[in-house]
Amino acid sequence: MSRPFPFSAIVAQEDMKKALLMAAVEPLLGGVLIFGDRGTGKSTAVRALAELLPKIDTRQGCRFNCAPASPQEACPVCSPKNGEKQGKPIQIRTPMIDLPLGATEDRICGALDLEKALVAGEKDFEPGLLAAANQGFLYIDEVNLLEDHLVDLLLDAAASGVNVVEREGLSIRHAARFALVGSGNPEEGDLRPQLLDRFGLSVEIRTINDLGHRIEVIRRRDAYEADPDGFCSRWSRKDAAIRNKVVKARKILRQIDIPDSVLSRMSQLCMSLGIDGMRGELTLMRACRAAAALAGRPEVSWEDVSEISPMVLCHRLRRDPLDDAGSTPRIERAVAALDIAVQAGAGHG
Repeated sequence: MSRPFPFSAIVAQEDMKKALLMAAVEPLLGGVLIFGDRGTGKSTAVRALAELLPKIDTRQGCRFNCAPASPQEACPVCSPKNGEKQGKPIQIRTPMIDLPLGATEDRICGALDLEKALVAGEKDFEPGLLAAANQGFLYIDEVNLLEDHLVDLLLDAAASGVNVVEREGLSIRHAARFALVGSGNPEEGDLRPQLLDRFGLSVEIRTINDLGHRIEVIRRRDAYEADPDGFCSRWSRKDAAIRNKVVKARKILRQIDIPDSVLSRMSQLCMSLGIDGMRGELTLMRACRAAAALAGRPEVSWEDVSEISPMVLCHRLRRDPLDDAGSTPRIERAVAALDIAVQAGAGHG
């Protein structure tokens, strides 16, 4: 199987790449929703990101991706019973689990192992996709075509970091710490507003209109298909630089300072836009902190908020039938109005 297309070789689509990197740095963001035309590199970028990230620690034979220092009771490999040996520590690639549109709740959450139940008469748990995605990514292509109750279930697990299964005489809890990434084509239907709000970041990408960029996309894709290993090797140094940036950002993330003045303006922005609830502000704060960490800066600036707020707030805006400009211009106008107000206040001071 050929290696995924390198993340650093993806042409343009800067907002999508930045959103994915922020989600890789800050697991509390709640996932990324990527809407856009077909053939704009959505799936390519997600699979490239998983290949780019540092390997995770687990144990050989573990199907829950347990961290060796934190074995889970549900895992027979990491918490063996009846004198069985514990699996040896190993490193594996960051999981990238594809969720098929026809997946059932049992396939996602896990269920009773029917073979063991019928053959040996034992009640044993068969882990699902949430266990496989632990410490990694769960990717849903065409997320807007997935049944709403399944999307809700996935978002709950992503937010809590825990999967709970209570059925068929089983009572299982296991870690499900993953970044949820959904992609889709808006022509095929929208997600309900309640579900949209649960995704931390939303990015809308369009077909590239710059002639030079289009030609470069064709050249790179052709070179990759002709010699995948050689092409990936040529981009390996740039991918390694991005990987190091993500690792460093994770280490300093909790040390990033957010000045009270910036925090105040974040809240003013959300209030002026009529954003419901507090999830918008919390996500904006986390996203800005992740962006500052990726840039290696010790504190969040208002420029971070200005740049990132459309990704965080566009899908949370109430629809305005009288505003033909769209969500992003509304946010840009609100940011500009805040800038003017702050400058006027400084002038009076």
